Amino acid sequence: MDFVMGPFIWLGLVAVLLVIEALTVGLTTIWFAGGALAAAIAAWAGAGQTVQWILFIAVSLVLLVFTRPVAVRYMNRGVEKTNVERLIGQKAIVIQKVDNLAQTGQVRVGDVEWMARTKSDDVQIPEKAVAVIKEVQGVKLIVEEVKEG
Repeated sequence: MDFVMGPFIWLGLVAVLLVIEALTVGLTTIWFAGGALAAAIAAWAGAGQTVQWILFIAVSLVLLVFTRPVAVRYMNRGVEKTNVERLIGQKAIVIQKVDNLAQTGQVRVGDVEWMARTKSDDVQIPEKAVAVIKEVQGVKLIVEEVKEG
């Protein structure tokens, strides 16, 4: 009876994991559904419980590690960044010297002024310089001076 029930239990798990994936669309449970499918095939072929569990874990981990990065990249292609994410990589004009130790620094992006800092306290960016936005931390932009040439 284990031979008949084994594949159906695994297929039931596949169905549950696919439903969860459809509801969350987070690319989290789909990999485990693949592992459960492999275990179901093994159970149908007559493999023991140990082999089924090893296949479930191994296939799930292989799918997670090797295919998830590709799938995430493919799914995020064409997704337009919104709000402050759009600032990263843009250029800004320094309107007040950026000096972390003096806690000064402002840049203008378009017609909006932002508080700015550098990644290192040793780096200062003079007024009227061009800077590129590297990241956003709260209401501060972390910038790096654009060197000419």
